[in-house]
Amino acid sequence: MKLPTLRTLSALLVAAGLALAAPSHAAPADAHATHAEHGEPASLQLNAGQKWQTDEALRQAMANIRRAVAAALPEIHEKRLPAAGYGSLAKTVDSEVGNIVSHCQLAPAADAQLHLIVADLLAGAEQMAGKPQKAKRRDGALKVIGALEKYAAYFDDPQFTPIAH
Repeated sequence: MKLPTLRTLSALLVAAGLALAAPSHAAPADAHATHAEHGEPASLQLNAGQKWQTDEALRQAMANIRRAVAAALPEIHEKRLPAAGYGSLAKTVDSEVGNIVSHCQLAPAADAQLHLIVADLLAGAEQMAGKPQKAKRRDGALKVIGALEKYAAYFDDPQFTPIAH
């Protein structure tokens, strides 16, 4: 194989590994052992045409993430949020995802759907934190905003509104 092909293949394998591992670093494996008991769905789906039920811990954590991102939105859109601001947002997202995982009370099917959103939140947080270094921090914030939009579309949280951007 040529060197550029090997690099491309290696990059794809690393990306696939990160995508599969992303939800696992939010909390210790034993903190939520039931996650291993069900398969992950390929894409978000409604619950027989209805939004998935939520619990108080999930609603609070998602509201906290939304509040933090909304406060930084003008600077994000104007491309003037400093690296430290993105780092702070990343820490907030990571912390709130940890709260979600440690206090999870969702039914297994709803939990499986939530994992898809959590994966996007963690991937966005990682990018905002500057990992990988070539990634744009702003793109990580946009990924988190997208995850918040998905949460509003697929989970029953009457007080939650997606961020208008």
